[in-house]
Amino acid sequence: LLIEGEGTLLHRPMQTVADALRQLGARAEATGGRLPLTVCGPLRGGEARIDGSVSSQFATGLLLALPCCAEETVLRLSDAVSTPYLDMTIAAAERFGAAIFQRDYAEFYVPGGQRYRAVDYTIEGDWSAAAMLLAAGAVAGEVTVGGISRLSRQADTRFCEALARAGAVVVDEAHAVTVVRRPLRAFEFDATDCPDLFPALAVLGAAAEGTTVLRGASRLRHKECDRGAALREEYGRLGIEIEMPEADVMTVRGGAPRGGRVSAHGDHRIAMSLAATALRADAPVTIEGAECVAKSFPEFFEQLERCTAGAK
Repeated sequence: LLIEGEGTLLHRPMQTVADALRQLGARAEATGGRLPLTVCGPLRGGEARIDGSVSSQFATGLLLALPCCAEETVLRLSDAVSTPYLDMTIAAAERFGAAIFQRDYAEFYVPGGQRYRAVDYTIEGDWSAAAMLLAAGAVAGEVTVGGISRLSRQADTRFCEALARAGAVVVDEAHAVTVVRRPLRAFEFDATDCPDLFPALAVLGAAAEGTTVLRGASRLRHKECDRGAALREEYGRLGIEIEMPEADVMTVRGGAPRGGRVSAHGDHRIAMSLAATALRADAPVTIEGAECVAKSFPEFFEQLERCTAGAK
């Protein structure tokens, strides 16, 4: 099997995946440690170690495959991040009939010879996408996002915590969350386990009085782009100062954004973040490459216009 990619996916590190697959009996070769990735199975199981500091997605993919191996597997994960998503992986596998056991997110035991069974399953709303609309509501008007619940295991539910710290009004319902705009204040937030929130957190910080401090920024380098650098560069074009005084810290100084031309850097979350901040700009903002929102939220701009209509 040859796994290829295009655009920013070609820059994502894949050597960790290739190494783990080889330890478990498959043949795998990453081109210079990145895509294209050549894989020849089957996985047999056994023991493997994987670096969990870059992304939980590597472990998630393996954990979903390992129950179908002939042998049992012990997967050792170092420096695990985004552990709520590992919890979701184990829960999803269990829902479909497979057992996975873990100890302190450092060691996972997966019995071999299991089989998934068909079940009816409801897919939750995506909190990573919802957070951007909620951020738009916090800075430009009242927004209600349906199909989501704060009871979800998704780490990005913590965005409601950031909204409250910033001074926005957050109203929970059974399957919806409403955010009402209020004057925002600077806040501190650790997004180590939810790094996809950084672009939405930047929207809040840019609209808040004072300097917001966000931790976990070291996890931004291996996304669709280097998100830390992209946020600093493009928000700077709008007159908003974003700095990274330490490797793991991002600061956002609130202010009034100006109009201008910015780039999405081929990253759907950067495009959405810039669009939400542009709602407060004193002149039009043009986002080059804004069509990249189609990766996760094709109707983002239509929904953004709908939920903020009449807010300004």
